[in-house]
Amino acid sequence: MKLSGKTAIVTGGAGGIGRGIATTFRKHGANLLIVDIDASAAVDAVQQLTANIPDSDGKITHLARDIAEPQAAEHIARTAADTFGGIDVLVNNAHTSRQAPILEHTREMFELSFNTGFFATYHLMRACHPWLKERGGTIVNFASGAGINGQPNQVSYAAAKEAIRGMTRVAAHEWSADGIRVNLVSPIAHTAGVESWSQSHPEQYEQVINSIPLGRMGDPEHDVAPVVLFLASDDSQYMTGQTLMADGGTTMLR
Repeated sequence: MKLSGKTAIVTGGAGGIGRGIATTFRKHGANLLIVDIDASAAVDAVQQLTANIPDSDGKITHLARDIAEPQAAEHIARTAADTFGGIDVLVNNAHTSRQAPILEHTREMFELSFNTGFFATYHLMRACHPWLKERGGTIVNFASGAGINGQPNQVSYAAAKEAIRGMTRVAAHEWSADGIRVNLVSPIAHTAGVESWSQSHPEQYEQVINSIPLGRMGDPEHDVAPVVLFLASDDSQYMTGQTLMADGGTTMLR
């Protein structure tokens, strides 16, 4: 088990890609703190993962918090450290946004995307730093093809994701001396959010599907979570500051 004896925080871990990551981490023995704004979904996730993967080496619990609140980060970090004795892995998965053309975008849309995406990631990285430094831990942040390729109707989301990419590269340099690795995953996967987007922007959704060389949307657990596991584990011990595209070949970085 690649994460046996390690403690991981997964934001947005009750559903979608976060749930896939939480499932994979539990299968690999991690002590797991699932953080989600939806308290009932978080409780359900813990109950199902406990029942479905009873032989995991790790323990699992949840915390219902809105990561957009600046003070949430300290609470999340302290909860994980107090419950499990430290922090080895931070996965900043959660992010909320609204879609609209640039000329229709509002300040509130930007605030939503940056508060749940960039600033939540920033605050959690800082809050978890002492424990990650103590254990030589790793951070997995999330990028998006929306930012890398400039996807229409995604200006606030794209901007926040590219800001996260820039911050990740800076942290990879600054925190390497602390033994902390910081990398990114840029996924395409079928989630409830993507399903909603496909219904509101069907033509754009079809364009995305048609642009995937492997010909399908990814699965959160089977296609994206293994890439996150790789970055969270010692298998990637010689990697930091990198963006890994788990998107079926849609974006081929050079």
